Amino acid sequence: MVRPLLRRGKRAKPQNHVDMRLGDGWHKRNFLAEVVIPSLFTRRHGHKIKPVFPELAPGKFCITWIGHASFLIQTPEHSVLIDPNWAKWLKVIKRIKNPGIELRDLPAIDLVLVTHAHFDHLDRRTLRAVASDQPIAVPEHVGNLVHDLGFNRIHELRHWQSFEHGTLKITLTPARHWGARILHDSHRGFGGFLLEYAGRTIFHCGDTAYFDGLKEIGARANIEIALLPIGAYEAPTKRDVHMTPEQALQAFRDLRARTMIPMHFGTFRLSYEPLSEPPRRLLEKALELQLLDKIRLLNEGEPTVF
Repeated sequence: MVRPLLRRGKRAKPQNHVDMRLGDGWHKRNFLAEVVIPSLFTRRHGHKIKPVFPELAPGKFCITWIGHASFLIQTPEHSVLIDPNWAKWLKVIKRIKNPGIELRDLPAIDLVLVTHAHFDHLDRRTLRAVASDQPIAVPEHVGNLVHDLGFNRIHELRHWQSFEHGTLKITLTPARHWGARILHDSHRGFGGFLLEYAGRTIFHCGDTAYFDGLKEIGARANIEIALLPIGAYEAPTKRDVHMTPEQALQAFRDLRARTMIPMHFGTFRLSYEPLSEPPRRLLEKALELQLLDKIRLLNEGEPTVF
């Protein structure tokens, strides 16, 4: 594949790449003093559950939320991990809520999906622990971060590119975000994943700001279950990189999905809003919009059959 280049041989930024410039008013608050340091003195909480994974009937999914954006998706034939992260720290950012289950209690994993290279989604130590000669799928220009971890094949995808893993079809979808692992590698891709199995579809949108591309995804895919982020919206940089709970509900409508599972909240404090605020705002707005019966708030570590 020929990749577009910028001047001086640099790779072009992906489509829908968020501007890296700091937003207005970013300097008016102190993220270190208000969030990072107080988090150091916050005790981790959350119970790790010894899961009992059900035997699934044909055509059924089992979804287990690990925490943050990490999910275990099971069918009668597959066990798939998306953005697995069991890290206790993201550099100086402390994990406040424990993963819902222990790594050792996972079933055999036959496919791993990573939406982008940020430390809260691509944790190399976790990936090395779950790698057992199975394939992994990542956006383009992310493959070099996982090539030495023990996977037997790396699917490096462009937006709307698909591959099949047995009877499971995986497609990378657009997002509005950025994928840099460090400041200068802004060429790295990012996106979400459509998982299609037995005529059913689960959509994990990765990290994204609200954008019109969500309508295109909804038009192109018959989405049943949408895993949508609702936290980290009061970013210390004042950049528009994540959705508010209200925007996530609008995204749910744009996607024309039938069930919404919120994620990306309550685990790491990555922005100024309190950890408990996103689900409260989500449920308040869902009640107002008469969408409350469409929302499934999962508990970390509890397998749920759909």
